Amino acid sequence: MSQKVDRVPENIDFPKEEERILQFWKEIDAFQSCLKQSKNKPRYSFYDGPPFATGLPHYGHILAGTIKDVVTRYAHQQGFHVERRFGWDCHGLPIEFEIDKSLGIKGPDDVEKMGIDKYNAECRKIVMKYATEWEIIITRMGRWIDFKNDYKTLYPWFMESIWWVFKELFNKGMVYQGVKVMPYSTACSTPLSNFESGQNYKDVVDPAVVITFPTEKGFSLIAWTTTPWTLPSNMSLCVNPKLTYVKVQEKATGACYVLQEARFPVIFKNVHDFEILEKFPGEKLKGIKYTPIFDYFVGKCPNAYQVLTDGYVTDESGTGIVHQAPYFGEDDYRVCLAAGIITRDQDIICPLDASGRFVEPVKDFVGQYVKDADKNIIANLKARNRLLQSGQIKHSYPFCWRSETPLIYKAVPSWFVRVEQMSQDLLKSSEATYWVPEYVKEKRFGNWLKEARDWAISRNRYWGTPIPLWMSSDKQEVVCVGSIAELSALTGAEVKDLHRESVDHLKIPSSRPGQPPLKRVSEVFDCWFESGSMPYAQLHYPFENKKEFDDIFPANFIAEGIDQTRGWFYTLIVLSTALFNKPPFKNLIANGLILASDGQKMSKRKKNYPDPMDIVTKYGADALRLYLVNSPVVKAENLRFKEEGVRDVIKDVFLPWYNAFRFLMQNVERIVQEDKITYKFNEKTVRENVMDKWITSFTQSLINFVKREMAAYRLYTVVPRLTKFIDHLTNWYVRMNRKRLKGESGIKDCQVALDTLSGVLFDMIRVMAPFTPFLTELMYKVLRQLLLGDSLESVHFNMIPEPKLDLIDKNIERAVQRMQAVIELGRVLRDRKTIPIKYPLPEMIVIHRDETYLRDVKSLEKYVLEEMNVKKVQFTSDKEKYGITLRVEPDHKVLGARLKGDFKAVTQALKDLNNNQCEKLIADGFVELVGNRIDVSEVRVIFQAQGNDQYEAHSDNDVLILLNVTPDQEMLDEGFAREIINRVQKLRKKAHLVPTDEVDVFYFVNKNSDIVRIINSHREFIETTVKAPMIPIEKISAAKPVIIEETQELKGSQLKLVITWRKDVELPANPWANIVLEGIIPRFGVTTNRASIILKDKDNKFISLNKLYKEVEVLFGLYGVKFALWCEGAAIKSTTNLNSKTIIVSPSKPKDCEPQSSPYCKFVNIANGTRTVTLFLENPLGKVTLDKERALNFVAEYLGINTKNIDSKLFK
Repeated sequence: MSQKVDRVPENIDFPKEEERILQFWKEIDAFQSCLKQSKNKPRYSFYDGPPFATGLPHYGHILAGTIKDVVTRYAHQQGFHVERRFGWDCHGLPIEFEIDKSLGIKGPDDVEKMGIDKYNAECRKIVMKYATEWEIIITRMGRWIDFKNDYKTLYPWFMESIWWVFKELFNKGMVYQGVKVMPYSTACSTPLSNFESGQNYKDVVDPAVVITFPTEKGFSLIAWTTTPWTLPSNMSLCVNPKLTYVKVQEKATGACYVLQEARFPVIFKNVHDFEILEKFPGEKLKGIKYTPIFDYFVGKCPNAYQVLTDGYVTDESGTGIVHQAPYFGEDDYRVCLAAGIITRDQDIICPLDASGRFVEPVKDFVGQYVKDADKNIIANLKARNRLLQSGQIKHSYPFCWRSETPLIYKAVPSWFVRVEQMSQDLLKSSEATYWVPEYVKEKRFGNWLKEARDWAISRNRYWGTPIPLWMSSDKQEVVCVGSIAELSALTGAEVKDLHRESVDHLKIPSSRPGQPPLKRVSEVFDCWFESGSMPYAQLHYPFENKKEFDDIFPANFIAEGIDQTRGWFYTLIVLSTALFNKPPFKNLIANGLILASDGQKMSKRKKNYPDPMDIVTKYGADALRLYLVNSPVVKAENLRFKEEGVRDVIKDVFLPWYNAFRFLMQNVERIVQEDKITYKFNEKTVRENVMDKWITSFTQSLINFVKREMAAYRLYTVVPRLTKFIDHLTNWYVRMNRKRLKGESGIKDCQVALDTLSGVLFDMIRVMAPFTPFLTELMYKVLRQLLLGDSLESVHFNMIPEPKLDLIDKNIERAVQRMQAVIELGRVLRDRKTIPIKYPLPEMIVIHRDETYLRDVKSLEKYVLEEMNVKKVQFTSDKEKYGITLRVEPDHKVLGARLKGDFKAVTQALKDLNNNQCEKLIADGFVELVGNRIDVSEVRVIFQAQGNDQYEAHSDNDVLILLNVTPDQEMLDEGFAREIINRVQKLRKKAHLVPTDEVDVFYFVNKNSDIVRIINSHREFIETTVKAPMIPIEKISAAKPVIIEETQELKGSQLKLVITWRKDVELPANPWANIVLEGIIPRFGVTTNRASIILKDKDNKFISLNKLYKEVEVLFGLYGVKFALWCEGAAIKSTTNLNSKTIIVSPSKPKDCEPQSSPYCKFVNIANGTRTVTLFLENPLGKVTLDKERALNFVAEYLGINTKNIDSKLFK
């Protein structure tokens, strides 16, 4: 039985093929099969940072997910067992904020009224709001990750491990309660960590006011602020002790003011209206008392309302005197505490509720939200003559990343983890990790660790893991609980869940006789503490899986966006260093941000980017994956997302690669069909051909490079090399070996070429599989047929091949690289003179001073001859023989911008350089002219072939090429013949023919045309190339089924080409046409959209257009339906020119339809000697027209003969 080879279609719809591959993976349970296959192999551990499922995935998630998928797929194909579990962040502000919005909750009081149990029940409902969409999108992107065996931060076992982590820190003395001025979200009624507050800065316009603070010394200190709402809580002023201050007097009013010297002309634009009375250092102002701006807190702090000194005050903004509200600013708190204005254990002076509204004793503004109160406070100050100036300022200000409302800084009692004392240990842990790119670790992350502050881990919220501290009312007893069992033992209650509604009511008896029981503190953990605990909590460590944890900790690999340097990367390393004094991961890839095409942030509101799934539907996931991974974003730089970039991956990478693969399979089919050989890939084939050796060597070098770079996690070097390899494969190897692959140099050589191409593609798909999982799977499913013995079911079950170092030949790689340089220079010269490659030229001369270079190119001379289509190539190191001299001109754009005024003089000096000086410039790489160093990259080197017009010269500053551009008549004729070949081949391609299809080519041209002479003189060359006879059109028979025909203009003549099948087939004896519906559904029981029609009536006349419409209506049951009839893109106006064409039935102008050279419906031709009738046995397609008896009677009556004279077998 002959070998069956699957035919690879000419056209491919990448997204549709990906859908089929997804179905295939589902059928074979590919991911789980892959895990079973690797179960007993060494572990490669990977942690997936948990996203929230309250929003849909965006490009940032898709990018990070792609990087993770590439690395983990690669690790599997390197022989590791790679468990990939998806995780979900289920607690915290993102969920609570959604509930607050939907239920209209304004603050803690509303939650208390509703009940924490009911509030948390609402949160639980929306936790997995978009989980299904996440799974669909991630799966569609080709990412393999386990959604069934996931972890969620709301699972009680996950929360229990978080309690264990916290208790470990508590037992080490790393937990304390304190007051700290922190970024605070009034919309979410909770403090945020410093890294959270740095995520979302916006430019805003705020009030900017200058206030007077009168003293008993006859002058007023003046201070500037952009937060008037903090003025009711003012406790002191602060100056820089080392800066110079001035006392100035306004001439018109006699009022005296004190401010910093450098700020005087900024604050008072009209300095001439003032007299400077005195200058002194800031130190002199220390201790001066002033009149409080408001009296709400007078008496609360006996030492308040005086001037303090500190170095944080600068002369760069304001007045050089800073108003201090100690519980609303970090520096304010620090300075006031150090000066004894406030004490650590006193009541906080913070007249705001949890939602940022004023409370008593700020009686004038009670109930007003701070930002709304600004204008009323300014009005109050103005009315009391304490407002000196009022204006506005535009500046960058932090906003809540969840609610998009401005943050305030506010003193909040919080639970902290001591991080400052760990700074050196953190740096040591970080040093033991490997980052891509390295500078992110050294600079951005390293600087953050050096300045690490104690971490506020508590949130005054509800939906989160409760902090497991039970405390007595006098704060003398504190119990930290580290497990569910411990809580049950201490409280005597059965505990199944750890959320607030399940544990807040539980009390622990006091160890002191007669004292009330201990109650849990009200706070919950910051969700960053939860995600930072995921290495332990995802395994329910240490309660279970101790050995498994020890095997996979630290993780081999993690990856997220660069913004996580102050987020997840930071919390991971803080907790692992605190617990185990080592890092939680070994290798990390930090990706950059994806911006809209205009460089702005991607914004749903602005709709300034295409939906990711629209891109996938249009181009496929592989194209998007490769576009993202082959971009600056993989080395932590930003990417401006451009849809055309994804499209170009299809055009420049996938289609050439697919065409090389298709070309292989076409020629395997050819050798099987024509040479009757059963073809199987022979891995051990012996290669003698230099191009076979080159592409094999190049492939092994590529595998070696990929292994080295992937071991260093440098995806950004791997993908450009892979895409460049595809260019080498398709544009060099396949192009230059087409004839061998088609069998034109004998069966044995053809098999070696096929083995070479098969081997390269088989290696290629395994190496590319982690990057483009769909396309490689598609190719593998076909290539499997060519492999000997059993093969694995999926490309992803195959290991990436080890490089065969014995096949690497650097000499051949170097020689081919040099040959490519020579050919590319020659192509530029042809383009410059607009001489198509089809037209042969007499001679090419390769000039290089290095004999090795010339020997390398000479060893590949036949390829240069073929690719350049020249009759001979000469190799020499003597350029003077051809009168070649050099001159240089400046690169105006580069040098003009750099040299500016010197540019003119340097330009002249460059033009004055003689040949020897130009050669020295190229050899040295630079030249000194007019006091400037000019690099060779900043000039254009021009080669002149003096006194020799027949040669054109070109160089890449290494090798020099001369091309004789004066062809003779014989060469022009050969070029003409190649033009004819090109027209035939293009028409074959248009008809979707493959090389094994047996066809004839008929031509018609005016007898006086030169085309006839060329066809006759070059017949053997043309017919051998197109694999078909060239026959004058008058010899075509009616029985020849026409596949395609076209009339083209060539060299001033009209050339008609008709391609037919070689074998005769029967066609209807009468004019006929095919009919197809487009955009219309057939009715009244008709189930197909295809039919055929005879265009002449009983009297041998063409039917009218009206009759044609009626026939279509009857055939498809289109009664009352509006439609038009079209053919070849135009509305049909006559039936006389429709023979053997396709009629499209459509309500509007249709898409082009692929024509068929024979009727859609089965038919018979029956003749009575004088007339022939054509009867369709089915019409529309698949619907029998008449039974046998009725068909016999109909034909007999039509032709006027007896039924006995008709062969009834015709009507089967």
